[in-house]
Amino acid sequence: MVKRKTKIFIIFLCICFLNSCNVDLLGFFGSSDLDKRLKEKDNFRFLRPEDRTLSFGEEYSFIVLTDTHIEKGNAFGLKRLKDAIDSEVKFAIICGDITQNGQRKDVEKFREIAGALGVPCYPVIGNHDIYSGNWSNWKELIGSTRYRINGGSATLFILDSANCYFGDDQLNWLERELKNTKGRVFVFSHANLFMKNPLELQQFTDTRERARFISILKGRCDIMFMGHAHRRDVTEVGGVKFITVEDFHNNSVYCRISVKKTGITREFKKL
Repeated sequence: MVKRKTKIFIIFLCICFLNSCNVDLLGFFGSSDLDKRLKEKDNFRFLRPEDRTLSFGEEYSFIVLTDTHIEKGNAFGLKRLKDAIDSEVKFAIICGDITQNGQRKDVEKFREIAGALGVPCYPVIGNHDIYSGNWSNWKELIGSTRYRINGGSATLFILDSANCYFGDDQLNWLERELKNTKGRVFVFSHANLFMKNPLELQQFTDTRERARFISILKGRCDIMFMGHAHRRDVTEVGGVKFITVEDFHNNSVYCRISVKKTGITREFKKL
């Protein structure tokens, strides 16, 4: 009877991992700590000063994609993203899991492709990007995992949820910063706030933190973008749209957001 229960438990754990975000079992246990990463909040190795203060104008577009999972130098068609950039697109954002396991050559591959887009590309850190103790590669080649981009008519907030929580320090920072913003606000993170499969192991489990986070955004944020779940979802809470984009790795999908004086529209496209 004991052996049978043990077998069932092992099968359950395997299902949990297999239903998570393309989990690397060995790398998962070598993830880094949020507090250490947040100490690098002013460390910008990839983004230039001119990338961090822009002027979007009143009407513009931007591109959001996620979960590229670059592995062994294979970017799975990410180079073709340049074909989606036109004169209206002011920036692109990849919402985490840019690499499969944070290997240096894969972070370098991201830098190479992003640097050739012709517009700033803002990286969001994901759980895979910190696997196997490889946070050090992100630190050296990209830098900060939590930052703010000022765009004149809009403000972007890039958050670190690679460990599936934000932490008090990061939430306090976000709350303070939101008090000093004008115009539209867009927030970007990796881990999905609204998982629909209870077997997905890596997800937000602190309901109080999630409630506080949603409360902070209420009335201040237009849209929050996320990845991690490898599926598309649009949820609206407190007047804020929470958009999850399916993974680029398997679907080659990106979301194009168009901001006009009359409002905001979105379109999911495939390369």
